[in-house]
Amino acid sequence: MTKVLIALLAAASLSGCISFGGKAPPSLLNLTSDAVLSANDTRTAKAGEAIIIAVPTTPQAIATSRVAVSAGATEIAYIKDGVWVEPPAKLFQRMLAETVAVKTGRVVLEPRQLLGAPSLFLSGNLSRFGIDADSNEAVVTYDALLSRGRDMPVTTRRFEARVGIGAVTPVEAGRALNKAANKIAGDVAEWVGK
Repeated sequence: MTKVLIALLAAASLSGCISFGGKAPPSLLNLTSDAVLSANDTRTAKAGEAIIIAVPTTPQAIATSRVAVSAGATEIAYIKDGVWVEPPAKLFQRMLAETVAVKTGRVVLEPRQLLGAPSLFLSGNLSRFGIDADSNEAVVTYDALLSRGRDMPVTTRRFEARVGIGAVTPVEAGRALNKAANKIAGDVAEWVGK
């Protein structure tokens, strides 16, 4: 009985020393689209009429779930407790897909949903997605690549949005980045819809 009690006490004292990951932040940040499909929205696309929107590539500095802050040309830091629910590239792709669907009326697919040849394929690089400490702004830069189908020219365009931020906190950064990302999503939808 004494050995069992000693083993239980030892296990209890060790449990306070073992950690399976860092301390969780008070909340996680997410992107939400200003353009939302209504419930029961049904769309049909003939072969070649859908658009595929790929998850953008990103530099390593923002390929993380942490909120990046740049200072000058060479310094990157991260906001304490500023954590995205998913990496920004995936969140941005979902926002972009929702916005393009609402504003263009097209059926929007992800690459793994492809059943036939789409008429449009949108991909790109999310080169900036964070806070610029020098200008006190949230900055989102998306270099888009639009292919209109086989044997058609490929078009590229850079989109950038900046939104002022009062304080560099997780909540303020999340709101400002959401607003900047929505601006770009709207601009991209307009460009794709032409």
